[in-house]
This record gives sequence, C-alpha cells and structure tokens, in this order.
Amino acid sequence: MSTFQLFYEVGFHHILAMDGLDHILFILALCSIYLLRDWRKVLILITAFTFGHTLTLALVTLNIFKAESNIIEFLIPITIFVTAASNIWKGTSAFQRSSKFELNYLYAAFFGLIHGMAFANELKALLGKDNQVVLKLLSFNVGIEIGQIVVVGIFLLTGYIFIGLFGINRRDWNLVINSAIAGISLLLIFEAKFW
Repeated sequence: MSTFQLFYEVGFHHILAMDGLDHILFILALCSIYLLRDWRKVLILITAFTFGHTLTLALVTLNIFKAESNIIEFLIPITIFVTAASNIWKGTSAFQRSSKFELNYLYAAFFGLIHGMAFANELKALLGKDNQVVLKLLSFNVGIEIGQIVVVGIFLLTGYIFIGLFGINRRDWNLVINSAIAGISLLLIFEAKFW
C-alpha cells in the first residue's frame, strides 16, 4: 500500500467513523439549508471547510502553532452549535439567497481552522519525522474531502427524498435537522467542558 493511499484511507475513515461525529455534525449543519440542486454551493462550502481544516492541521503538525487540546475539544461543539442555531435563527431567509458568495463560506473556512487543530496531535504521531510529511498531509486531507462529499451527498439525497418526493416543508426540514444537531452539540459541549 502506498503512502498516499494509506493516509488517504486514514482521512476518509476519520470522517466516516464515530470518532468523526463532531466533524459530520458540523458539515451537516453547514449543508442543511441547501438542496440537491445547490450541489455546487455545497461543494464550495465543504472545500472551504477542508481548506481551513488543512491549514491549521498542517500548522500544528509541523510545530508552527500549538493548540491546547482541551480548549479545542470544547470549541468544536460550540462551532457546531453556532452553525445550527444560526440556521434556525435565519429561518426561511436562508433559502432565498441568490448571491454567489455566502456568509456560510466564511463560517466553513473559519470554523475549519478550529476543527483542524483537533486531530493534529494524533496525526502528528502517525506522520513521524520522515521527508514525506507534505504528501501524507495532502493525502489525509484528500481523504477527508472525499469522505465529506460522501456524507453530504447522502444527506442531500435524503433531503431530496423528504422534501422533493414526500413534500416535507423545507423550513420544517431545516428546523428539525438543525434542532437535532444543536441538541447533540450542547451535549458535546457539556462533555468537553474543561473547567
């Protein structure tokens, strides 16, 4: 197995495993206001998240920046809660946007910076100190991006079934999904409190 394939699989499985639940919740909250027809916007959104995630993951892994893991583990569910609560608060106005640039792109990139710090210490141990660190980081993040696309694709198809085929009101779909995500994130916040 090549180095690229090995770290690609680590990244891909990080998203799909239960230890990646916070990651999945965040990208679902980011994408919950979109429909299948908005797939281009969603792709930009999750790529912005991956960009932020990759940047801090690299900075921490290469010892350029240090992150306190207990603070990061507390901040991650806060990012999830803020995103879900923002979607609930925006209500139907979130569905009426037609601009090419959306605030959610900034949320994704900024909150991606925080999420990238969470896995950095584990990844640093996996990377070792050889000369293939950049290749390993790249392949890991490609795996994360593809894993996110799979999760979001399944989510958008599920939304299409409920909204498009069963006629569930889009506002209700948004409210239920984001309320559930906000509730789970509150539990994660209380579990991760560090004081």
